[in-house]
Amino acid sequence: MAAQPLVIRIKTQHGEDVDWTVQLGQLSFHEVLEVIAQVLQDNTPAAFEYEDEDGDRITVRSDDEMEAMINYYLSLLAECEARRVMAPPLNIYPQVKPGGRKNIHNLTVNTRPAGAVPKGADSGISLGYGRHDAELREILASGRIVETDILHLEVLGRGHSGQVYKAKHVPTNNVMAVKVIPLDITPEAQKEILSELQILYKCDSPFIIGFYGAFFTENRISICTEFMDGGSLEMYRCIPESILGRMTVSIVKGLNYLWNLKIMHRDVKPSNILVNTQGEIKLCDFGVSAQLVSSITRTYIGTNAYMAPERVLGDEYGVHSEVWSLGVFLLEATPRDQELSHPPRLPSDKFSAPFVDFVNRCLQKRPGDRPKPQDLMQHPFIRIFADGNKQIISEWVCQELQELRLRGTVKGL
Repeated sequence: MAAQPLVIRIKTQHGEDVDWTVQLGQLSFHEVLEVIAQVLQDNTPAAFEYEDEDGDRITVRSDDEMEAMINYYLSLLAECEARRVMAPPLNIYPQVKPGGRKNIHNLTVNTRPAGAVPKGADSGISLGYGRHDAELREILASGRIVETDILHLEVLGRGHSGQVYKAKHVPTNNVMAVKVIPLDITPEAQKEILSELQILYKCDSPFIIGFYGAFFTENRISICTEFMDGGSLEMYRCIPESILGRMTVSIVKGLNYLWNLKIMHRDVKPSNILVNTQGEIKLCDFGVSAQLVSSITRTYIGTNAYMAPERVLGDEYGVHSEVWSLGVFLLEATPRDQELSHPPRLPSDKFSAPFVDFVNRCLQKRPGDRPKPQDLMQHPFIRIFADGNKQIISEWVCQELQELRLRGTVKGL
């Protein structure tokens, strides 16, 4: 069997279900029995059962029978993925005889129904960051969203730490984006989860993606955020200056909001800038963002193509590096019929002088030569388009989406 992670849910008679994440290639029948024994403690398992597609219980007493169970479950996973619905865990039901063993596998018992953790309650989860776990539990307790209220509609995308679904909150009929992240991931990915939750929980800005809440269940975290029906700016190319200018105003306001909170996004790029058909522009994806203790940092993290020179070289960097990333995005988003010069500059005969100057200033090699955060909003290019006209963005996005749908290059929006 191929080595891949799998969540096995051990169903007990008392309803205290236990989720166990394993690698299939390392799994044997006797290992499963041993883990069940640690869970049951006062009883010794002789076998276990699972339910087939007809709901009948099938007993497993050997490696061959267990392989048949795994193959059945893998086919179920493939079917769920094809239908773009969330697959259930692999439920197993211990068959026991008298006996007793201690729990040495440190498995977490899920004694609550699926859903948000009640305020003030211990969620039973830990990402191993000490005092940050208390903050994480507070974040999980802050929302009123529970798993049973969420209907997954389709997969919007996949990342290295989990999947993002378009989903409906059934009680309110609101559509939202739900990022589902298993906790059997690398410590680095767990840190990204914590960072994103902390920043989403802290932010309240019309230029930052809205946060509805998060909940922990079945050894995974679900993060519920605002659904932007225009997708990310990665989908769009050749954005006219009159549209791009107004988009830039929102982006700069969002970045300034973060910088005022001493937060660096650290991954400013088109896929992390969302748009909707109301003409709103919002920043998202704060997994690699940093809360700055001082104004500089040295961590090498983000997307290479948008990194400022000082970041690529491993030097100290600050918010000026995000100004560079903004300049690179603007260069990429503009319509052009020829290759860019070196160093890259907007052609002055194709774009307005304020736009050309703004991009040139953002792309200064020396960080100190780039505009300060507070100066960006005062630049003529920004002031020209700071008219709050979302309608013109809305009309352009709707037209572009219609063309993308006709070409069959967009779905889920």
